[in-house]
Amino acid sequence: MNVFVTGSTGMIGRRLVPLLEAAGHQVIRLVRGDVTSDKERYWDTGGRRLTLSILDGCEALVHLAGENIAGLRWTEHKKDEIYDSRISSTAVLAEAITRMETPPKCFIVASATGYYGNRADTVLTESSPPGFGFLSEVCQDWEHAADPARALTRVVHVRTGIVLGRDGGALKSMLMPFKLGLGGALGGGAQYWSWISGNDIARLYKFCIENESIVGPVNGVSPDPVTNREFTQTLAKKLNRPAALPVPAFVAKLALGEMADELLLASTRVIPKVAQDHGFTFEQPTLGEAL
Repeated sequence: MNVFVTGSTGMIGRRLVPLLEAAGHQVIRLVRGDVTSDKERYWDTGGRRLTLSILDGCEALVHLAGENIAGLRWTEHKKDEIYDSRISSTAVLAEAITRMETPPKCFIVASATGYYGNRADTVLTESSPPGFGFLSEVCQDWEHAADPARALTRVVHVRTGIVLGRDGGALKSMLMPFKLGLGGALGGGAQYWSWISGNDIARLYKFCIENESIVGPVNGVSPDPVTNREFTQTLAKKLNRPAALPVPAFVAKLALGEMADELLLASTRVIPKVAQDHGFTFEQPTLGEAL
């Protein structure tokens, strides 16, 4: 199958592309920088209308591109970039699909567990209602942006949790303080973190591409959500370091503002019901294995 991928240099894309190629798929990367091979095509959503020739031969379209939500305090400008990079680009691709003579067989679009908002210890599945807050609004609009394509192709939204890998994401930023013995729980540590290994999220995307019965939201999380306290204790044990320096909630909020509330202190206990109902198996289902 000819699979076109945006965001191929990101944490998920770096794992997904070789996985697809190893399975015999032909992968075309949609890039915004210089095109360096015949496996790349330049795309730009600035004009709000995509030139259809960019998608010639596309049989499956995977949209991973989007502004990083972590790393910097959420200024209004940063929030605009987070929103626009996801919603506008998804809308441009969905609109392009409506003009294609032969639409792709599937449109797999990234989303996030932020869709559910801060929900304490409530167990959340794909049928759970959305929550409140900036990230929830972004995720809801992100998913709705694909609406024009639904009548023409199979649309899947992968609501991804914290992706674990030592080459990026949350784990990479946590390693140094823990290695120095400065790690600890955030706030009270009772908030649930829904996570997935980098290996398994790439495998789940491939599963969604190849499984024609999957439509709609799919929770991209492991079956083992843990509290922040459990997460930090497990990481400390893996590194043979203490986790004795908790970060009070007010300190996190002073440092990171709204981002701390929605990313670090919010509790989202999500399970991968749709994936498991369709027979997906995790290679790293527990936190200890993923770390």
